[in-house]
Amino acid sequence: MTNRFTAIPSADAEALRAGAPDAYGNAPEYLTSPGGMPCRHCLDVITTGEPMLVLAYRPFPTLQPYAETGPIFLHATPCRRYEASEILPPMLTSPDYIVRGYGDDDRIVYGTGAVTETARIPAYAEELLARDGITYVHVRSARNNCFQCRIDRISD
Repeated sequence: MTNRFTAIPSADAEALRAGAPDAYGNAPEYLTSPGGMPCRHCLDVITTGEPMLVLAYRPFPTLQPYAETGPIFLHATPCRRYEASEILPPMLTSPDYIVRGYGDDDRIVYGTGAVTETARIPAYAEELLARDGITYVHVRSARNNCFQCRIDRISD
């Protein structure tokens, strides 16, 4: 089994850059990056001085009690969607992250969430994705719980 790190869809990023409302119905905020902010589309960092968007994002298809919404950053100018899907994304620069599994009903699978050292994320995600009832995994900030990226199962 192999993991696939998945960025937000390009259609979402393009719409938000064009002024589409965020998950709360607000226009994305246009700011200048102080540096090191993680773009959820290219899964790389937004460097100092680059224009960026800050907005509320909900990485779930529908509203339901487990559909967490939170702030994310995007390059304000077009960037290429993350393609090296089996490699740990370069934006994951913190020492650790929350990694947890979700079922096909888009709800948290209890007992799966763990603060995980960054280097161990692929192994823990593979362990979770091998379990029955876990469809995908989220990587979230261990400090702020912000959505970073998704990890999906792909077959060899």
